Amino acid sequence: MGTQVVTARPGSASCILGIDPGLNTTGYAVISREGPRLCLREAGVIKSRRSDTLPERLREIHVGLSEVFAAHAVDLMALEQLFSHYDRPRTAILMGHARGVICLAAASAGVPVEHYEPTRVKKVMTGNGRAPKSQIQLAVKMQLNLQSVPEPADVADAMAISLCGHYLANNPIDQALA
Repeated sequence: MGTQVVTARPGSASCILGIDPGLNTTGYAVISREGPRLCLREAGVIKSRRSDTLPERLREIHVGLSEVFAAHAVDLMALEQLFSHYDRPRTAILMGHARGVICLAAASAGVPVEHYEPTRVKKVMTGNGRAPKSQIQLAVKMQLNLQSVPEPADVADAMAISLCGHYLANNPIDQALA
């Protein structure tokens, strides 16, 4: 026997949309696999105006993500899990609204969703679940072969989440540990 390099698992997603959810700013990144390489297809932010009503802001997120789904043949959406401190229940509720609309956009496009905790994304990307943002940005730059570290942080986080989705989705070892 020899060493076999496996670049794709059967049934694994080849185009992944990573989402860093937020009511004010939602970061997104679309990556795809081309042979053994991972390529960044598109990345950006969807912004809502603070002066708009909650339904208008949620509609803006939904419309923006619907445009991304229409532009790319996304196989999987990787979404950062809700993280909020107990002393900020209002923030958690507002983030829940945003995540709900994001999941609705994926369901409307027929795209499955995987959820990842922030510490899990950091651990996958750097080996350290408490890695600082600068370390995550550097890891994303290296893994996607970018010219510079991605900015703003919402976009860098979305790229890291999409990479995490690539590495963990349909991974039988990961599913056995869950």
